[in-house]
Amino acid sequence: MAAKTARSKATPTKENGVRVEEGLSLFKSDKFDADAYVQSKCSINEKEIVIVEWILGSSRFYTLEKMMSNVTILIACMVVLVIFWKKIQFGYGIGYKGCLVCVVTFCDGDIKQLCSYLLDLKRASAEEMRRSVYANYPAFIRTSKEISDLEGELSSIRNLLSTQATLIHGLADGVNIDDDKVSDESLANGLLNFEDNGLSDLEKWATEFPDHLDALLAERRVDEALAAFDEGEILVSQANEKHTLSSSVLSSLQFAIAERKQKLADQLAKAACQPSTRGGELRSAIAALKRLGDGPRAHTVLLDAHFQRYQYNMQSLRPSSTSYGGAYTAALSQLVFSAISQASSDSLGIFGKEPAYSSELVTWATKQTEAFSLLVKRHALASSAAAGGLRAAAECAQIALGHCSLLEARGLSLCPVLLKHFKPIVEQALEANLKRIEENTAAMAAADDWVLTSPPAGSRHASTAFQNKLTSSAHRFNLMVQDFFEDVGPLLSMQLGSKALEGLFRVFNSYVDVLVRALPGSIEEEDPNFESSCNKIVQMAETEANQLALLANASLLADELLPRAAMKLSLDQTGQRTDDLRRPLDRQNRNPEQREWKRRLLSTVDKLKDAFCRQHALDLIFTEEGDSHLSADMYVNIDENGEDVDFFPSLIFQELFAKLNRMASLAADMFVGRERFAISLLMRLTETVILWLSGDQSFWDDIEEGPRPLGPLGLRQLYLDMKFVICFASQGRYLSRNLHRGTNEIISKALAAFTATGIDPYSELPEDDWFNDICVDAMERLSGKTKGNNGDVHSPTASVSAQSVSSARSHGSY
Repeated sequence: MAAKTARSKATPTKENGVRVEEGLSLFKSDKFDADAYVQSKCSINEKEIVIVEWILGSSRFYTLEKMMSNVTILIACMVVLVIFWKKIQFGYGIGYKGCLVCVVTFCDGDIKQLCSYLLDLKRASAEEMRRSVYANYPAFIRTSKEISDLEGELSSIRNLLSTQATLIHGLADGVNIDDDKVSDESLANGLLNFEDNGLSDLEKWATEFPDHLDALLAERRVDEALAAFDEGEILVSQANEKHTLSSSVLSSLQFAIAERKQKLADQLAKAACQPSTRGGELRSAIAALKRLGDGPRAHTVLLDAHFQRYQYNMQSLRPSSTSYGGAYTAALSQLVFSAISQASSDSLGIFGKEPAYSSELVTWATKQTEAFSLLVKRHALASSAAAGGLRAAAECAQIALGHCSLLEARGLSLCPVLLKHFKPIVEQALEANLKRIEENTAAMAAADDWVLTSPPAGSRHASTAFQNKLTSSAHRFNLMVQDFFEDVGPLLSMQLGSKALEGLFRVFNSYVDVLVRALPGSIEEEDPNFESSCNKIVQMAETEANQLALLANASLLADELLPRAAMKLSLDQTGQRTDDLRRPLDRQNRNPEQREWKRRLLSTVDKLKDAFCRQHALDLIFTEEGDSHLSADMYVNIDENGEDVDFFPSLIFQELFAKLNRMASLAADMFVGRERFAISLLMRLTETVILWLSGDQSFWDDIEEGPRPLGPLGLRQLYLDMKFVICFASQGRYLSRNLHRGTNEIISKALAAFTATGIDPYSELPEDDWFNDICVDAMERLSGKTKGNNGDVHSPTASVSAQSVSSARSHGSY
């Protein structure tokens, strides 16, 4: 069958002519053996025959569909097709391409599926390897270092064993040498010394070669010595293969080469570690040491050489208590990180990116960085941090981090090592600085006269277009905070910006506590926050102007000055200019963290505002002896006087109106540009009085269940008082929902108590115009204005308020 196939495919053509005819003559012979011809052309080896037989045997048990679904069979078929295509060199069959088309036609889908599956496995394996490397990187570095050391030790052991084997073979061969062929000096210098007449040229060279090496080493001709070592090793290898040297001479020659190699390696290592060795000489020595076959030792010597060099240069740096810490840090960091950078460059240039050497470099650089950070911490940072010198400590840290960050371009990220040692020290300096601000401000508050003044003439803020008026302690606090934020750049690089804001908030809260204790009659023992500062002396703010100055200090610092100074944090992060501090305040709200910080500052001011309003409300309601100006008797007893009553707002509400007018006049000068704060302060004070009256249970017990019920005149007076409060609050633009709610609740309670007597309260109350006229007249008389000159009393706001009161009364809400 094979012969017929071969003959059918070997049809001659006109182009080949006689040559084709001659080629076909083989097939026309009667002695033609088709099997032998195919065997000679295919030359399939035994492994390929086994594969074919296995595939043919397997195909008996597989249908076409099963074979297509079995990936192993398909791959084997592909392998066989490739083999046969390369082996078969005769005939005009379909060949490899035709077979491949047939196979691809049937199994294209399975091959694509297999390829997709293999790609997925490749990606998963790469991801798993990446996670494993990152998770076990320290162990990887340590293991690589140990492997490098182990390789060096194994190399040394191999050399020792080779030397011992050479000696043993030399001794064994020397015993068998006849005495008449060996001179008395046969073992001089470790080599057999034959007579010149019976030695070959190679034996003469082997005898003289150790002396040649000694001469090269003595003259320190390193390059020639390395070339001689290479030449000697080549000749030794050739002699060992061709047996051109006796075993004793060969062993002695190998021992001599190994001994001189070790001697040269020691010379190179000693020269490399000398501080006087220049960079080019060092690299040449390390490269030569590597050529000697001891790469791990060469890399270790390279790192030790750079270490010895910068240690030698550090001898000129002598830190003292009078020297500037930043200068010492700059000089030392330049030495250390320059040495690390040069070591990295030399390692990469000589040894490449081999993992073992790269790991050793990273470990060495980390060790040097830790030693550097300990030196800086001992000689520069510790003293600055203990004294609260935040600027000096932060500047030292910033200098070191700046030099260290330059190494990141070489793949060495050593800044985390510095931060681990520097961050606690800088935090200590930060806390000490904040503590100094707190103590200095408290000391200034002890002698503060609580009078608002412009910034001192010599300060940096005295020339601003808008001069904010503060008292002396607040000016001192603001100046120290501005200086504090001048040093925020290094704090940001060490992720201490948030800690700085938190510490400053704590200091401001302490200053607000001092302002609260400056209010007359403040009860410190009621607030646990005062326990830590009870022993501090504070100048009392006696007058209303002094007390408003306390609020001016806190509000201006929290709303403008401190947030404006804190803008340097976000501006330094974005690289913008920080000297332009007169930008709109809405820029302060760009950073969510600073926005939340400002909200906390203002909530601290509310604590002072509440204490101020509570103190003034108590002064209005109670006498110095503890009696109340606002009792039920002032409304219950009014009916005993009969109908002859001149209705006018009660005395306590007259005093409230006068106090609010005085404070509004003072606030107009103190809170320039911050009128909203002044209005909220007056609003809070009015609410405090009304809410106290609404919640005074003893007052309402006397009204509702007292021995004398609330009469028509008392109801009219109480209603007039509440309407008076609504009128002057509306006129002053500090009428709030809480105030409305409080007056409504008081009137509702009074109407309910009067209704309990069985009388309709609305039948006893006059028309709204009657109350409006009295309220307007009272405000004019108390403010010292005539009706014709007071345009604000009849303002639209006041009339709207009067209408709302009458409307509420007509619908029963009052």
